[in-house]
Amino acid sequence: MSNCNLCPRQCGADRENGKSGICGVSGKNMLAARAALHFWEEPCISGEKGSGTVFFSGCPLRCVYCQNYQIASTEVGMEISEERLKDIFLELQEKGAHNINLVTPTHYTPEIIRAIGKAKEQGLRLPVVYNCSGYEKVETLKTLKGIVDIYLTDFKYMEKETAVRYSKAPDYPEIARAALKEMMDQTGEAKFDENGIMQSGVIVRHLLLPGHVRNARAVVKYVYETYGNQLYLSLMNQYTPLPQVKKEFPELDRRVTEREYQRLISYALELGIENAFIQDGKTAEESFIPMFDYEGIRS
Repeated sequence: MSNCNLCPRQCGADRENGKSGICGVSGKNMLAARAALHFWEEPCISGEKGSGTVFFSGCPLRCVYCQNYQIASTEVGMEISEERLKDIFLELQEKGAHNINLVTPTHYTPEIIRAIGKAKEQGLRLPVVYNCSGYEKVETLKTLKGIVDIYLTDFKYMEKETAVRYSKAPDYPEIARAALKEMMDQTGEAKFDENGIMQSGVIVRHLLLPGHVRNARAVVKYVYETYGNQLYLSLMNQYTPLPQVKKEFPELDRRVTEREYQRLISYALELGIENAFIQDGKTAEESFIPMFDYEGIRS
């Protein structure tokens, strides 16, 4: 893609002719690191059979604490064509996936739209999940209307200073608010099948960062006061400190305490939130980070 402006960074990179954008990718093909049944999403996404998850490489947001840094940085990733991606979707369906789950898809949106169209012509019938950072252009989201069924979106920051420090995105709060409105306009209130698997709707994730309960509470307050129980919140305590934060961001070089997480959950209950996923037990383990070993990517 020449003059790429798919994401809010609007860097204008001539990716088609080898110029990398802020997302870290260039060239005419996509990069992906894994395509497999994934069991670590919310229960209504993973179910018993697993979510047919495609992990794309590159990321426009590039958070310093990224749990999937190997693919976000394009350190890991294999080139695939639209044709191969179409086949991957159909292969995941054959394996029994509940849905097609696109992880960090923003910078490949046009290619993904075409691949989904081709896959549907050949029998793809699963709901499509757009699994993103929340840092999305409304104009790009509009191209997904009628194609994406479920938005599984992060809402990372309501505090501008926190967004600047960890993602160099001072406009994150306003971008995420506008993006969430578009997602809700497209999908409406969440709908489930007879087995409790989501068929359409929005899940808003928030990964609690150590020392940032105030920011988390602000996110929860905004989302609930704006959308009530039309959508689902997913409040996560699984933050894992990885080596890249130790030197420049020492405040992130620890796990979230039980007390911090309980303060967030108590606040959500005080607000009256009914539709929410919370995590129990010791979830902050590196084992929750997938193996990016190209499973399901090679033809």
